[in-house]
Amino acid sequence: MARTSYQEQLTQLREEVCYMGEVVMERFRMGLDALDRKDERLAREVIEGDYEVNQMYLDLEQECIDLLALQQPVASDLRFIAASFKIITDLERIADLAVNLGEYTIDAERDRFPDVDIQEMGAATLQMVDDAVQAYDTEDVDACRELASRDDDVDHFAERASEIVVRDLIERELDSPDEVEVLLQDVSRLLLTIRDLERVGDHAVNIAARTLYMVENDDELIY
Repeated sequence: MARTSYQEQLTQLREEVCYMGEVVMERFRMGLDALDRKDERLAREVIEGDYEVNQMYLDLEQECIDLLALQQPVASDLRFIAASFKIITDLERIADLAVNLGEYTIDAERDRFPDVDIQEMGAATLQMVDDAVQAYDTEDVDACRELASRDDDVDHFAERASEIVVRDLIERELDSPDEVEVLLQDVSRLLLTIRDLERVGDHAVNIAARTLYMVENDDELIY
C-alpha cells in the first residue's frame, strides 16, 4: 500500500508540474498580448498574478523535498524528482519574465521599431516552452534534442533584432536632448524585451535538458 501511495505521489508531481507549465505559459501569452495592444489593465493582471505562480513553485518545491526526504528514491525516481525540481525553477523564472513584459507595457509610450517583430519571437519561444513541457510529460527524448537546435533560431532572431535597433539608433536624427533621452529609454526597453524573450528560449532548453537526463541519464544538453 505504501508503495502504491508513493507511485501516486510521483504521478501527481508530474501532473502538477505540467499544470504549472500551463499557468506560466498563459501568463507569458498574456504578457505578449499586453505588450502588443499596449493594454495596461492586462499588464497589471500579469504582474499581480505572479504571486500565484510563486506560491505554486513553493508548494511543488516542498513536495519534491518531502519525496526526497521521506521516500529516499533511487535511480530513475531520483532523477525524475530532481528534474522536476529543476523544471519548476525554470518555469518560475519564465513567469518572472512575463512580469517584465507587463512592466515594459506600462512604461512604453510608442512602438518606434516596427521592423522588429517581438510577437513573432515571443510566439516562437512560447511554442518552445509548450513543447518542452509536453516532452517532460511524455518523456519524449527526440523532442528534447530537437528543441535544443531550435534555440539557435531564436538566438539568431534576437541578434538580428538587436542589430536593427542599434542601426536605427545610429541613423536617426534628433532635435533635442529630451528627444534623445526618450529614444534611449525606448531602445533600452526594447533591447531588454529581446533579451528576455531569448532567455525564455533558454529556459525551454533547460527543461528539455533535464527531461533528457531524467529519461536517459544523458547530460548532453545540460550546460
